[in-house]
Amino acid sequence: MINSYTLLGAMSGTSLDGLDLACCHFTRTAAGKWDYTVLAAETISYTEAWQQRLAHLMQADALTFVKTDRALGRWMGEQVRQFMNRHHVQPQAVASHGHTVFHQPEEGLTVQIGSGVSMMAACGIPVINDFRSLDVALGGHGAPLVPIGDQLLFSDYDFCLNLGGIANISAQQGASRIAYDVCPANGVLNYLARRMDQPYDPDGRLAASGQLLPGLLQQLNALPYYALPGPKSLGYEWVEAEALPLIASTEAPVPDLLYTVCEHIAQQITLSARQLMPKGKGEQKKLLATGGGAFNKHLIDRIDQHLAPFGIEVVLPDAQTIAFKEALIFAFLGVLRLRNEPNCLSSVTGARSDSSGGVIYDNIL
Repeated sequence: MINSYTLLGAMSGTSLDGLDLACCHFTRTAAGKWDYTVLAAETISYTEAWQQRLAHLMQADALTFVKTDRALGRWMGEQVRQFMNRHHVQPQAVASHGHTVFHQPEEGLTVQIGSGVSMMAACGIPVINDFRSLDVALGGHGAPLVPIGDQLLFSDYDFCLNLGGIANISAQQGASRIAYDVCPANGVLNYLARRMDQPYDPDGRLAASGQLLPGLLQQLNALPYYALPGPKSLGYEWVEAEALPLIASTEAPVPDLLYTVCEHIAQQITLSARQLMPKGKGEQKKLLATGGGAFNKHLIDRIDQHLAPFGIEVVLPDAQTIAFKEALIFAFLGVLRLRNEPNCLSSVTGARSDSSGGVIYDNIL
């Protein structure tokens, strides 16, 4: 079997920042360990028109939905083609997460748009997408997907925390990887920053200037999702239905709202880390923090303050790993799919079995 691969991971998150692209080389050693090198990485920002189009797609009619799926696939494929030309890379395939519009595993569905056939036609190389649907069909949540990458590529850390539009965490418990979505993160923080005509809160400076709103914090922490046991996952529908109304109905300065949401995120992450705490002799544990929220100094400071009493150290890697770890892992999910090896763990999602998810488009002659 081939033990060396070059794939391009493509990730579009719920925070609507843009399309993360990472071309990565993976090698499986004789000992069965995976090594990786990021050859090139870049974020392609969404135009305001695309942001608005994606933000309102949940309310669109069926024809608009299908047209947007095809158009996004073409746009993503064109971005991949230009990326390959700029960076002089030639990956074997693209592993694309797509952009999540609906995530309702309890209804047996999860929908990511960005048509694979349209993408392949535009970029000219094979495309692997729709990584979540098989797991959902097997009774799982289809999320989080990154824990298999955490397990095989980042095993030096006790916890891996991704601070994206939604925060998720994973940890090793014996032979099993356990993970779940923790709480809203950048999606809500960016929503509040836009009230101040900013796409996001740089370094968390606005949040750091605010004050705690105890009533709102109590309401957020009381949301029923947090009392559910894992496996569990969140979609942006839940954020819009459950979290945003509490924030929108609170009359307070935006910095105070940002401060309070950061505190909420830090508290929920701490509760989750304590529940997932790997068994040991009390030695210091390490939590790897990545995703756009890891650039938010105020948020990281609050998380660190809450975790320190429990012997958990927050570790920030280099900026490239912070920004592109999810795209890197999606490239790796594509490798596992090509090898027909598990890339979705039932211990994480609650599915009936592990699976190798993803639809492969490879018919250009």
